[in-house]
Amino acid sequence: MDLSIAAFLTQDGVTNGAIYALLALALVLVFAVTRIIWIPSGEFVTYGTLTLAGLQLGKPPGTMGLLIGVAVVAAAVEASATIRDGEWRRLPQRLALWLGVPLLIAGAIGWAAPRALPLSVQVLLTLAAVTALGPLLYRIVYQPIADASVLVLLIVSVALHLVLTGLGLFFFGAEGSRTPPFTGASFQIDAMTFSAQSLLVVATSVVLIGALYLFFGRSLYGKALRATAVNRIGARLVGISPSFAGTLTFVLAALLCAFCGVLIGPITTIYYDSGFLISLKGFVGAIIGGLVSYPLAAAGALLVGLLEAFSSFWASAFKEVIVFTLIIPVLLWRSLTTRHHEEDE
Repeated sequence: MDLSIAAFLTQDGVTNGAIYALLALALVLVFAVTRIIWIPSGEFVTYGTLTLAGLQLGKPPGTMGLLIGVAVVAAAVEASATIRDGEWRRLPQRLALWLGVPLLIAGAIGWAAPRALPLSVQVLLTLAAVTALGPLLYRIVYQPIADASVLVLLIVSVALHLVLTGLGLFFFGAEGSRTPPFTGASFQIDAMTFSAQSLLVVATSVVLIGALYLFFGRSLYGKALRATAVNRIGARLVGISPSFAGTLTFVLAALLCAFCGVLIGPITTIYYDSGFLISLKGFVGAIIGGLVSYPLAAAGALLVGLLEAFSSFWASAFKEVIVFTLIIPVLLWRSLTTRHHEEDE
């Protein structure tokens, strides 16, 4: 291996690691606030890529039908809960939020699909559609069992992952999709060539991580989520709604996963079932951070990307095995150094 090959592998590893870092941050965020190990996160990545690919082909993506169906179910669940609680006056407002907004997004996608709109508009519509699925699925699946044990929430996450994979096959088909690169430019420094596409992916990830840092450190909603992550009961006692915290968490996590789908589309071909393998790599990074530390999770995801890139050169047939083997010493070290505390109920 010479310097040029090492530089290329490092560039590829950092690019993939930046995407895995966003996914790891989403996993840490969801677990810290809601205690949910969010296995279906990979499906949101695939939905992001496949939605943007459909818009670029000029046909309505399957996300439109999926969004409408999920919105109808979520609105029915919310209406039932509102009527049961006797809050009739809030029913129109809640129906507008849980049904009207998703239908508006689906309508905008249906209108924009046959029109050759700029890439930036297509990306925004993709982010809006995939992000909207996050709180809708939380309202249907997780919010009714928010007080269940971590094991029950994990089982539900596995079931939801299988359902979303099947829905992905139904709405998007079995064919893979790949989006065109945002830019084909490149520049050279000495003997090393850098792709502008890779730099754009890394820069976008850094900006998003910085925005999350400011959100959690400076905004009222971000501090409310931090309080919920530290002590859910204490946050509830000071007036922070657990359901609102969960909904906001899934909005942010779905947005991060949708960004991952947009960024990873030009790098590799995505199929309806590609999300699980991608989410596992983000999960390895999140485990390195102990599912609680955002900086360690981002660093772990970057390590996963570099390890994957160099493994593909030295032992391409075993690169996935090498990456996932990384989780074993991390779990062993944490099991030996972390004291178990019973969860406060």
